[in-house]
Amino acid sequence: MPRFRQTIPIDDYVLDVLMRDIVGHDRQPAAYLVYLYLFGLAARQKWKPVAASLRTLAEATGLSKSAVQTALDLLRRRELIDTESEHSTAIPTHRVLRHWRK
Repeated sequence: MPRFRQTIPIDDYVLDVLMRDIVGHDRQPAAYLVYLYLFGLAARQKWKPVAASLRTLAEATGLSKSAVQTALDLLRRRELIDTESEHSTAIPTHRVLRHWRK
């Protein structure tokens, strides 16, 4: 029996434009990897915000915490995610933004 049963559709924009833009132009493949991971989690949760700490994201993607932090900064700056936190030590929630779907 397969371990994964759910297929998540990914927008053409994410594969055709965003990958080239983040990996090629910004030279931040870690940011693209973090975005794909958050995209998958958000899609499974019907696009509700995803609660994930730096440590959680680092373990899930195989990146270092500093690489994840840099990636999240880029994704917020490019308005691909919106991050909120109750206070400085709370686990933040990340909302995946898909501006091309408007």
